[in-house]
Amino acid sequence: MSEKMITPELFRPSLDFPAVSYDQLLRSAAERNPERHAIIYHNLRLTYREVVAMVNSIANGLHALGLQKGDRLCLLLTNRPEYIITFIAAASLGVVISPINPAYKEREITYQLENSEAQAILIQEELAPLFSRVLAQHTFPELKHILITGSSAPENLPGALPFATLLRQSSPRYQEHAVVGSEDLLALPYSSGTTGLPKGAMLTHGNLSINNLQFITVLGATANDKALLFLPFYHIYGVMLTGSFLACGGTQVMMERFDLQQSLELSEKHQITYYFAVPPIILALAHSSLNLEKLNSVKYIFSGAAPLPIEPARIVQSKIKGTVVQGYGMTETSPLTHSQPYDPELIRLGSVGFPIHNTLQKLVEIDDETREVAQGENGELLVKGPQVMTGYWRAPEETERVLKDGWFHTGDIGHLDEDGYLYIVDRKKEMIKYKGFGIAPAEIETTLLEHPAIVDAAVIGIPDPETGEQVKGFIVVRPGASVTREEIISFVNGRLAGYKHIHVLEIIDAIPKTTSGKILRRTLKEREQTS
Repeated sequence: MSEKMITPELFRPSLDFPAVSYDQLLRSAAERNPERHAIIYHNLRLTYREVVAMVNSIANGLHALGLQKGDRLCLLLTNRPEYIITFIAAASLGVVISPINPAYKEREITYQLENSEAQAILIQEELAPLFSRVLAQHTFPELKHILITGSSAPENLPGALPFATLLRQSSPRYQEHAVVGSEDLLALPYSSGTTGLPKGAMLTHGNLSINNLQFITVLGATANDKALLFLPFYHIYGVMLTGSFLACGGTQVMMERFDLQQSLELSEKHQITYYFAVPPIILALAHSSLNLEKLNSVKYIFSGAAPLPIEPARIVQSKIKGTVVQGYGMTETSPLTHSQPYDPELIRLGSVGFPIHNTLQKLVEIDDETREVAQGENGELLVKGPQVMTGYWRAPEETERVLKDGWFHTGDIGHLDEDGYLYIVDRKKEMIKYKGFGIAPAEIETTLLEHPAIVDAAVIGIPDPETGEQVKGFIVVRPGASVTREEIISFVNGRLAGYKHIHVLEIIDAIPKTTSGKILRRTLKEREQTS
């Protein structure tokens, strides 16, 4: 038993979080501290007053284009101010945002545009050649507006409207174009399921705005804090960070992508207090020869998206003045549901901590969800709270499978220790976790089967100390066909985003399956362990 005894109920009582439209969190923070820096990006510094004015201009511009409440707007760009400004501007109109991974290839972008039936998209100008290839191969009847960062339309997208033009031509004064409430749909981030292609998780204004408030309450973040944000904004983790540090009135120092040395330099330069990471970055910090004293202003290094590697975390902890912690959540829960105590003396590195405020949990038997397991026993984690999605976009059967009486079935396996700390130990789901990103085996298997030489295929995750898991494929080659592993890997990887790439490929005689045809991945994993 720990010296400082706490219980989840005492530690995180239920709180009255206001259920407001998402843009109101920014507007409230701007009223409190209009001249405080909200965003720092390279040499650009934007105050809260300036960010709100830009949000108003883009919202008015989008409305003038004809975008209305309920329409979908995709974002295809890396971390930059336009991302946040457009996200919040769309939110103020009731327009639904669907973030697209900028590392996606043509087929993946096509799928999300078609599935979301997006009416508009904002593209980073460097990605214009990629998107022009998408348009050359597919027609999108719903897509009416193409916006692009920068001040002019590129030659390969001549009809695109520059973001700068929309910003200049529109009024910076707030105008209410639609009544937007907490129950209205706000975002459609796509989450990899265990079957088929990714599905859009329907997150409302209330889901995200309350989760932002839950997050800053648990972290104790205030207007005096500065966060370094390099985690991708298209990922739900990044969405939470950008929204939360605007909600608390703090400052976010933005990086387009992670670079270890640059992250240390920026931390020292701006006196960063919160450094957000994923396990591969913890590994990089642990094994780096760079001077981690540049992180001396950091109070917390917060890791999420995948289980924290304990020994590297201890190494990092020994090198910095701040505290390494981890949290837990999922795309379907906006994302945060669990976090460590704020008090460093109460933190247990191997645990994801306790449910955050207004969040319930239970652990049930893996094969019988009606029965809860005893303390110390492993069971599937179910969560319930105001941050849980309303369902999957146009996938009622999958929604019914994971959402029952308000309880979301996470598919993750864990147990509680004697003090109520939660430990995640395994996944019931078959998703592969590569550098914190979920990969659906079925999507890669479908791509493998598009090759004419392959008659059957299966994909599993294999342990990797640096990335968490790597993707391994198993294929059965058509009789008489001649093909090399290198050829198949090149074929598949050329069609998928980098984080979904196959790293290892094995040719076998048959894919193990149940009598109903379901792939026995556990058999393949056991084969891998004994080989």
